[in-house]
Amino acid sequence: MRDTLVLNASFEPLSTVTLNRAVVLVLQDKAVVEQAHPELRMRGAAVDIPAPRVIRLCQYVRVPFRRQAPWSRRGVLVRDRHRCAYCGRRATTVDHVVPRSQGGQDTWLNTVASCAQDNHRKANRTPEEAGMPLLRRPFEPTPADAMLLTLAQEDLAALPDWLVLDAA
Repeated sequence: MRDTLVLNASFEPLSTVTLNRAVVLVLQDKAVVEQAHPELRMRGAAVDIPAPRVIRLCQYVRVPFRRQAPWSRRGVLVRDRHRCAYCGRRATTVDHVVPRSQGGQDTWLNTVASCAQDNHRKANRTPEEAGMPLLRRPFEPTPADAMLLTLAQEDLAALPDWLVLDAA
């Protein structure tokens, strides 16, 4: 099922919802469609509307401040767009820049996406010790960045230009 991005009335990203939930919010006049899927429509007995890809709430919703996006292996792969930080090929695993055996933690700044071959070759060493420089430095995405990256991980072209972030 496709997810729909929900924007606050101030255009800040809030979350993603299922396509069905997005349609309900639009039909209840709680949200307006900012961007629709180009070829997908939602049809019913009394309704025929384009399927929303991005909706904006009509009333502002106050959200508690969240300082950090929670770390996860999937999040690291999405952040790095499934590209190995050492060679640029497709990444299937996560590597610790400072290995856990040397005190490295599961954090955004200490983990990068990696292909299995480079992860195995680097083994229990730092990139400097292994002679494997990083192509890109790891960064900590904001909660909004993490959500946008997750939503757009396979289809950045489908989002409007004003929503696409430059994480590189």
